[in-house]
Amino acid sequence: MTTPMIEIKGVHKFFGDLHVLKGVDMTVQQGEVCVMLGPSGSGKSTLLRCINGLETISAGRVYLEGELLGMREKKHGDKVVLHELHDKEVSAQRARIGMVFQRFNLFPHMTALENVMEAPVQVKQVPKAKAQAQAKKLLERVGLGDRTDHYPAQLSGGQQQRVAIARALAMEPDLMLFDEPTSALDPELVGEVLEVMRSLAQEGMTMVVVTHEIGFAREVGDHLVFMDDGKIVEEGNPKEVMDNPQNPRAKDFFGKVL
Repeated sequence: MTTPMIEIKGVHKFFGDLHVLKGVDMTVQQGEVCVMLGPSGSGKSTLLRCINGLETISAGRVYLEGELLGMREKKHGDKVVLHELHDKEVSAQRARIGMVFQRFNLFPHMTALENVMEAPVQVKQVPKAKAQAQAKKLLERVGLGDRTDHYPAQLSGGQQQRVAIARALAMEPDLMLFDEPTSALDPELVGEVLEVMRSLAQEGMTMVVVTHEIGFAREVGDHLVFMDDGKIVEEGNPKEVMDNPQNPRAKDFFGKVL
């Protein structure tokens, strides 16, 4: 068996007294598209942010290809004590994970090309000429080869989100996380973003996708995770979970959206 891309063990997250994640266990295999569904406030986006290190988990562990994220285990006698990694080490781990948000978060003063080039040049010290050539290829890959010199304000929402996907891919990540990437888009622009995500899945990119796009989840997902109230209450093959949910909350949810 290959090492899972992501392994989440007993993860809890508190914001003050608010208990948002309540002992989440989840495994995502390499090359798998894991789709996460569930009502708003169920903890899906928080879990993504914990995987990416944007939120510090309160308890539990997250592993990326067998490597503990954000922490290092040290033995003190019979006890194993967790120590937080230095910022530089956390940044190196995070560089292996691409993340695409609801809002595109592009730099407004930079062209599409400059947005895609920025992280490889600044974080990985890739020479500018090489980063530029790579950025052009990535923009072509997401169907924006003719928009390299456009600023975000000159692009539609769907085009901006495709630039954001190219920007995440520019770091050559092992894993891509998508946090409701189409929820801020006009309905007619959703398809162009989902098409790019479909092509990534076909190329074997490991993806965790929080989405309300039921058709995409059914068609492209290998593994569906349904969350409610900070817990995973049902998971499995997307078609089987959607067509025959066992958990009462999942039955109610899919009864309303299908």
